[in-house]
Amino acid sequence: MGCQIKLTELAAYLDRYLKISEIPDDPRALNGLQVENDGEVTRVVAAVDACQPVLDEAAALGADFVIVHHGLFWRESGRITGPYGKRIRSLVNRGIALYSAHIPLDCHPEVGNNFVLARDLGFRNPEPFGKAYDIPIGVSGTLETSRDDLVGRIAARLRIQPKLVAAGPERVKRVGLVTGAGTSELEHAAEAGLDTFITGEGPHHSYLQAEDLGINLIYAGHYATETVGVQALAAHLKDRHGLPWDFVDHPTGL
Repeated sequence: MGCQIKLTELAAYLDRYLKISEIPDDPRALNGLQVENDGEVTRVVAAVDACQPVLDEAAALGADFVIVHHGLFWRESGRITGPYGKRIRSLVNRGIALYSAHIPLDCHPEVGNNFVLARDLGFRNPEPFGKAYDIPIGVSGTLETSRDDLVGRIAARLRIQPKLVAAGPERVKRVGLVTGAGTSELEHAAEAGLDTFITGEGPHHSYLQAEDLGINLIYAGHYATETVGVQALAAHLKDRHGLPWDFVDHPTGL
């Protein structure tokens, strides 16, 4: 028999580990357990979004617990109809529980999107940087290398081609990172003396803002920068509870 844990036990552990009740977020995020199964967990799937292709692949892999960064309820009216109803039915009918962690996973110091990616890129002396909902969310640190080398590191780690706004020095030294849509922290990055800022995506004017501020800006993809946290969290659950896991990759290209 493989590893097995009670759903209530696993959800309670994740709530504590991620500090779900302590970290503020958009009320639509509904962080924590969003859909129950029959009470047992034996296999985990990690994914960025609770979309239908992810849920179908999770079922094909035999998962009964799915961890996502973006849960079910962001743009829904609450009516369990149409595509939204199909997602709910596909979870319930297949006995799959769904757990979502948005800002709590972004800012976690061990498995969070920002800290994991910063470690993987080689940040030294990492410290919290930037805020969302008035809590620290990103990371800044020392990374002395060429601008092109940093872009190459990001491309290799995330398997994407970053977009570089080469408005700062060719040799980078102080770098900031806010995964997802983090360009609201661009001015803060310049004020903090950072010469390079990495995020997922940004509005059109952020390109021009980087030029005005004289700071390198690297768009590494909203989706891509948020793949690292759910995988790190699933790996943590395997280490702690022995649960096998898979990552379902459903890139948006954005």
